[in-house]
Amino acid sequence: MITAAPEPRQPAALVPVRWQQALREAVRDPRELLDLLGLDRLAPRLSDEAMVQFPLRVPRGFVARMRRGDPSDPLLRQVLPLDDEMRPMPGFGLDAVGDGAAKTAPGVLQKYRGRALLVATGSCAIHCRYCFRRHFPYAEETAARDGWRDAVDLIRQDASIEEVLLSGGDPLSLSNGKLAELTGALAVIPHLRRLRIHSRLPIVVPERVDDGLLDWLSTLPWPVTLVVHANHANEFDGTVDAALGRLRAAGVHLLNQAVLLRGVNDSVDALGALSERGFAAGVLPYYLHQLDRVAGVAHFEVDDARARALHAGLAARLSGYLVPRLVREIPGDTGKRPL
Repeated sequence: MITAAPEPRQPAALVPVRWQQALREAVRDPRELLDLLGLDRLAPRLSDEAMVQFPLRVPRGFVARMRRGDPSDPLLRQVLPLDDEMRPMPGFGLDAVGDGAAKTAPGVLQKYRGRALLVATGSCAIHCRYCFRRHFPYAEETAARDGWRDAVDLIRQDASIEEVLLSGGDPLSLSNGKLAELTGALAVIPHLRRLRIHSRLPIVVPERVDDGLLDWLSTLPWPVTLVVHANHANEFDGTVDAALGRLRAAGVHLLNQAVLLRGVNDSVDALGALSERGFAAGVLPYYLHQLDRVAGVAHFEVDDARARALHAGLAARLSGYLVPRLVREIPGDTGKRPL
């Protein structure tokens, strides 16, 4: 009997892990997205120009949480490129939060005392249409250039920096090895006391919270806070709960920041459900941001008077620890400005 030769195996380094495969398989064609949801009638409202400026990207697991046949689905509204984005609006610009003025090294932003934010990558798992960095020059401004050298040097030389924030893009779209390369360089800096990570990946691609990520987190010498980003209760499901539970078990502090968005969460019911659903998954509400006025997002704006009324309604309904701070980022301020 002749035994068949085993099939050649692909080298392990070339086999994508589950979360990387989920990123590769993300929906990138808005017409495919509408077809998956039975919403082809929305096709005339799509904007090819908006797609060129800021392409669609949405993981299929996130699409699965959208309500089929519902043109007002709050998750769909966050990602669908519509012709509304291309209507010029006064007061909306390319750098709404003063990132350019806050740059102190390639990919390093210093807006607030004691903290340095690293733009770790320009890559995201999902392209949110209201993104305040949708016009950011990622090709020239990422801290990962030259092996993090400039960023690490700046932090080493400034003893006032006690906390490093990893942002982007989404820092967890980097490989575990790349993250370890950065934190290994930071770990020898004696004045660093905290690490904060801002990431949407545990929400939109919960597979990202794998053994490799948890192993990396376990090596870190500082307390770690992970600020996730969910805007609606429907973004949570059992897979997200499990991912967040693994992070909590690893000792990571979990906070949520949301953006107040017209047609997504601009009601007391929606905001209350978001706080309660997130807390049930182990995430404490942190910030509710007023929209950053970047070009292309005006159709999401909720005016300040209504924002304050919604926040007051939320405070009247929920326990204090479930009420996020309503804030706006103002370039030049020493912190987020409460409204």
